[in-house]
Amino acid sequence: MKAVMKHKFITLLLLSQAMLAQAAGDEHIAAAQTDEQARAELALAISREQQAQDTALIAADANYADEQEDEDQAASDEVHGPAEASAHKAYDDLLKVMPQLGSVKAKEEPVTAKLATDSPPKDELHAAIQKLAALPRMRSSIVLIYDERGEQPLHSKNADVVTPIASITKLMTAMVVLDAKLPLDEEISISPVDINKQKRTRSRTRAGMTMTRGEMLKLALMASDNLSAAALARTYPGGTEAALAQMNIKARELGMNSSRFLDPTGLNSGNVSTANDLVKMVRAAHSYELIHRFTTSTSHTLEFAGHRPVQFHNTNPLVRNTSWDIGLSKTGYISEAGRCLVMEAKITEHPVIIVLLDSWGRNSRVGDANRVKQWMEKASFKPRNL
Repeated sequence: MKAVMKHKFITLLLLSQAMLAQAAGDEHIAAAQTDEQARAELALAISREQQAQDTALIAADANYADEQEDEDQAASDEVHGPAEASAHKAYDDLLKVMPQLGSVKAKEEPVTAKLATDSPPKDELHAAIQKLAALPRMRSSIVLIYDERGEQPLHSKNADVVTPIASITKLMTAMVVLDAKLPLDEEISISPVDINKQKRTRSRTRAGMTMTRGEMLKLALMASDNLSAAALARTYPGGTEAALAQMNIKARELGMNSSRFLDPTGLNSGNVSTANDLVKMVRAAHSYELIHRFTTSTSHTLEFAGHRPVQFHNTNPLVRNTSWDIGLSKTGYISEAGRCLVMEAKITEHPVIIVLLDSWGRNSRVGDANRVKQWMEKASFKPRNL
C-alpha cells in the first residue's frame, strides 16, 4: 500500500512539475508574442510617421508644381534626329584628339547604399553621423551627400552609376561661357535654330526675343530655359560645336572621367555623368560668383517694348525657403534621367553638396532634400571648433 501511495505521489509530483513547466512556457510564448506585437506596432507607427512627413513635405511645395524646366512631356522616348546625329559625330571627332574621353562607362547595376560608417570619422560631423540611424527612405535612385570640409561622403547610393543628367548640364555650359570672358552686356537674339525640334518642351522665351548674354545666363541657370542655353552655346566663339568641345575638355580637367556632353541644354540623353563626377562639377561651379547668384535667385522679369513683362521663377522651390542656406542649385528633368537636383548648401553651419538623380514623382527630389536636411539636423553634431 505504501509503495502504491509513493508511486501515486511521485506521479502527481511529476505531473505538477510538467504543468508548471507548461504554464511557464505558455507565459514565455505569450511574452514573446506581446513583444513581437509591440515591435510590429512600433514599426507601423514609424511607417505612418514617415508617410505623414512625406505627405507634408510634398504638400508644402505643391504650389510650385508649375516648373519652368526642361520637360519633354510627350516625347518620352529619345529621338535620334539629324541634330543628335551631328552631336554624336562631334563627340566622336573629339574622341580622336582626346582618347581618355572613352572612359565613359555603361549604366551599371545599382549598388547598396553606404553610410559614413564605412570609413573612419574625420571630424565631429562624421562621428555624429555614425551615431544616427540609416538615412530615411529616399525616392531618388542615386544619392550622394558630400561633406565639403571632411572631403568625404556622408551617404552614398549608386554614386558611380553613369546616367543622363538632363539640365544639370547647364552648370557646365555656364562655366564654359564665363571662362571665355564674353561681354555679359552684349545683346543676343534667340534664333529658330536654338529650338530643339526633337523634344517638345515648354519655354517662355521664343525666337526673336533679344536680351543680354547675362540675362540669358540667368534664365538658363535659374529657370532652366533651354532656348537661352542653346543661344549661349551658339554665340560661343566657334559656335555650338566649339562650346561642346570645351565642355568636355573642362570635364576632363575637373577629373569628371565618367561624364560627357553632347548638347548644351541637357535635352540630349547622351549627356551623362555620375554623382561622384557631379560633386566635382558643383564644387567648381560654386566658385563662380555669378553662378552662385543666378542659381539661387528666386525670380527674374524680362521687359520688352510694346509687350507685357515676362516673369521667370527658379525651378527649385527650396531657394524660397528661409530655413535653407543654399549656395548653388540646379534642377533637371527628361524622361530618361528622371527628376534631378544638385545643391551646395550649409546644414547645421556645415557645407555639403547634395546630389539626387533619377527621382520618381514631381516633388520627390524636394522631399528627399528635406529628408537629408532633417537627418543631418538630428545628429548630435555641434558646429564649434569648425
